[in-house]
Amino acid sequence: MDPFDEYHFFLSGSVGRQGLINFFQNNYPAIYEPGRVKIMDRRDLPAEISKQEYFCFHQSDCINYPPHLARVRNKYARNIFPITGTTHSLSYSNYGSFFLNYLWKGTTGRDCIVTTSNTGIVVVEKYFKHLREGLGLSEKTHPTPQIRKIPLGIDPGQLAPPDEHLKAQAKRNLNIDAADKRINLLVFGRIAHYSKMDILPLLRALQRLFAAGMDRGKVRLMLGGWIDEDDDFPATLAQLSRNMGLELVIIGRPSEAKKLDLYRAADIFASISDNPQETFGLTILEAGASGLPVIASDYDGYKDLVVDGETGLLIETIGPEATPELDLMAPLCFDNHYHLLMAQQTAVSTPNLAAELEKLINNPQLRARMGIAGAKRVREQFNWTSVVEQHVSLWEELNTVPVDEESLRDILHPIQVRMGETFSHYLTETLTPETKLVTGKTGMAIYQGREFPLVYKGVDRFLKEEVLRKMAFFARKPISAADLAEKIKTIAGEMSERETQFHILWSLKHDILEKVC
Repeated sequence: MDPFDEYHFFLSGSVGRQGLINFFQNNYPAIYEPGRVKIMDRRDLPAEISKQEYFCFHQSDCINYPPHLARVRNKYARNIFPITGTTHSLSYSNYGSFFLNYLWKGTTGRDCIVTTSNTGIVVVEKYFKHLREGLGLSEKTHPTPQIRKIPLGIDPGQLAPPDEHLKAQAKRNLNIDAADKRINLLVFGRIAHYSKMDILPLLRALQRLFAAGMDRGKVRLMLGGWIDEDDDFPATLAQLSRNMGLELVIIGRPSEAKKLDLYRAADIFASISDNPQETFGLTILEAGASGLPVIASDYDGYKDLVVDGETGLLIETIGPEATPELDLMAPLCFDNHYHLLMAQQTAVSTPNLAAELEKLINNPQLRARMGIAGAKRVREQFNWTSVVEQHVSLWEELNTVPVDEESLRDILHPIQVRMGETFSHYLTETLTPETKLVTGKTGMAIYQGREFPLVYKGVDRFLKEEVLRKMAFFARKPISAADLAEKIKTIAGEMSERETQFHILWSLKHDILEKVC
């Protein structure tokens, strides 16, 4: 059951607005048509959160905005609602500065970073530990959000264990003889040695099996996924496969239909992630939903997705405890440079991989048993309904955490630039309550109906034309900025001091007002 009355989206501009509207119209008309989805400009945040209570704010990425959103919430919101954001890749060298944004006195127990795996929790904890150590900060003076695990999910759709007819048709769609009895080993993901995983150790493991006597005609390797233009790595893999007598099928940038064919035609799924850029592994879930036993590296979020010996097999990994030289240079390099160096120091056990491959290749009953168990687990634990329910439960819990709302209102965020204060010395002088003002030449023309205020797009949301016109009337005789602000409030209703100041300064800029010297 849908627990919410409305869904509000605050976009940074008009880009993406129509796409979001189309998404809801096509997929969730029952929510969109009654007006339960409201899409607003992000600049409307202060006004919107000050006039109604929100249950929570959730962002799809924990990196960019949650701490800054918390500052706006603390200042304007009627209630201190939970703010949550989800982790994705956690290995970029500049992420320490993003997590530093969370370490301020305005962070509350209602704020939470949602990681997609248990290993992700430890990474985020280490970020905060290193920041506190390096900057000499205490947990008491610089609190952090809560950290919880909620996995990503999938909508299985057509991903299901195929019957013999569907499997045969998928093979034909891939130009494979439907009667062919080879065991199809599928790898799906970006086909690049510097991203996600290096495929070469998998070929070395198969080479071991062939050297030990396995019939080369017993197995076929299928690689599907993104291929960069002008990348010679796929050609290198193809040449190596030919040299070792392995049949290799490479499907670059497959369509959704071709992707479905790959899963249906496969007998075993392999993913030997060795790159810290990978944190979860949606392809593991897709393969599991398709009824495939999974061979995966015992690495990153894969540890949560494969139940070793039940839904698949985990292959041990070994790597460095520390990389001080790489750490120094990472901020000066492209991310694929240091990701590659990390990955090339992360070894997936080739002997262990070969042994577990052999076990699955030679045992159809084991493949079937693991495939059934994997499909069941994905459908029960990693469907979007289950994932959303976990988020709702988290938000309900976070809303019960006690907070001292009033003490949060005026806590400044140290990372946020105080624009006016920082650049005020650029000016000859600053506007004060005592500044004397009078109607300017353009203001008199506007008052007499011979001119009109010309307001740029992007500024119009912050100005009221009625106020601009009335100011020309109020300032026909010299008047102080403070007295003019009071008169503005008599016609504008609720208007903050900063809003009236903006109207006065804009009018000075456009000759509606001028300063009395």
